[in-house]
Amino acid sequence: MGKKVLAFDFGASSGRAVVFELKDGKLLSEEVHRFDNDPVMVRGSFCWDVLRLFHEIKQGILKCKNTGTEISAIGIDTWGVDYGLLDAEGRLLQNPYHYRDTRTDAVSLTEEEKRAVFDSTGIQFTFFNTLFQYMCSAKEPVFSCTETTLFMPDLFNYFLTGEKRTEYTIASTSQMLNAKSRTFDGALLARFGLTNKFAPMIQPGSVAGYLSEELCSELGVPSVPVVAVASHDTASAVVAAPMDAPEKSLYISCGTWLLLGAETDEAIITEQSYGYNYTNEGGVFGKYRFLHNIMGLWIQQESRRALRRSGVEVSYQQMEDEAVLAEPFACIINPNDAAFERPGDMVGRIRAFAERTGQTIPQTVGALNRTIMESLALECAKSVKEIAQMLPEVPDTIHMVGGGIKNDILCRFIANATGMRVVAGPVEATSIGNALMQYVALGEIETLKQARAVVKASYDLREYLPEDAPAWEEAYRRYIDICAMK
Repeated sequence: MGKKVLAFDFGASSGRAVVFELKDGKLLSEEVHRFDNDPVMVRGSFCWDVLRLFHEIKQGILKCKNTGTEISAIGIDTWGVDYGLLDAEGRLLQNPYHYRDTRTDAVSLTEEEKRAVFDSTGIQFTFFNTLFQYMCSAKEPVFSCTETTLFMPDLFNYFLTGEKRTEYTIASTSQMLNAKSRTFDGALLARFGLTNKFAPMIQPGSVAGYLSEELCSELGVPSVPVVAVASHDTASAVVAAPMDAPEKSLYISCGTWLLLGAETDEAIITEQSYGYNYTNEGGVFGKYRFLHNIMGLWIQQESRRALRRSGVEVSYQQMEDEAVLAEPFACIINPNDAAFERPGDMVGRIRAFAERTGQTIPQTVGALNRTIMESLALECAKSVKEIAQMLPEVPDTIHMVGGGIKNDILCRFIANATGMRVVAGPVEATSIGNALMQYVALGEIETLKQARAVVKASYDLREYLPEDAPAWEEAYRRYIDICAMK
């Protein structure tokens, strides 16, 4: 019998706990707990319900105990950029802000400052970057009481173990790490009047600590290592992307966001990468994740919420089925337009965009969803053309991983729009990558190539080849024109 590990994967809207067993070179898995992750608006601030989420971690551990499942390690991954503040006694000072909170709207940098930040960190500029959030935190009275800052997965690890550590891949999303030294850039922080209050750095695949005596007593479980996995969810997902030839492959981690990128040996910090607003985030085994953030299935998710508020109940499968029947390319949006960044009436915003750009206004559920899916695919095509200019080898395959690949129409559209072979799978790439890095810490896996061989041996993959090239090429030309409109 192989060792079993427990992977907690927190997405932007839900979380899950999955038990994995590595046996004869294959992974076996069983989801033991799933729960909602609903942020809360409190007096105008958008926050994470962090203590509720920690309660769900406890429930996942208890479900293992109650079924007699003996686990050898625990690992946690979450979304990036957000953090919690602790006082000198290790107490949480406030609920962590959600990255879509509006407090960063007032933050702006000069062009000189932006270039200095990028030249050091290699991280793209978005309204939710930790750097911007940290500037806001530094102005709040609570910051003077802050002894330690922990990113979200590090905060959960601290709750479990009492040990304060900063895992590298999650820290790399902050826009405060020097890309080459892989450490916090003290000079950069000082430039903005900021103090480094983050805990000491550890690398993915390291033990962050052990379940605390207090928690073991509360839950009635033995102490096991808590591993600092690739704790940024995209980093974990990329671990599980079964790329045979990473140097000629791209990946798309497909969920609330579409993260399209390549695995590189060095950070790519150039005039082009700055101009295209690409980012260099940390990977495992010394790799970098050179990628572009695309506003992903968030637009579909918010559209569904808007439809439900208007009394239209529709499942994601219904949305996909109706999109297949809708007219192709009737309306195209720019998914990265600022109008689609925040929660709210996404259906109204899509229709307003269509009206503003002189296009057919999508009225039906199918027309709305087809607009979203075609537009996401066209933005992926744009990103592929950009990234290919900056890589040493021209990519020929896209590996799509994550929950969004259950959306068959999106996978097919991305193959069509990019003109590239698409390999889709596995769906639960993030929790799989989480587990694989736990096995690295346990000494069961030694290399990234070995980890990906386990993925290929364990999961079925789907392949999509491009079709309808003339129609998609014409749609791409329209898309570029629409994106250029002000």
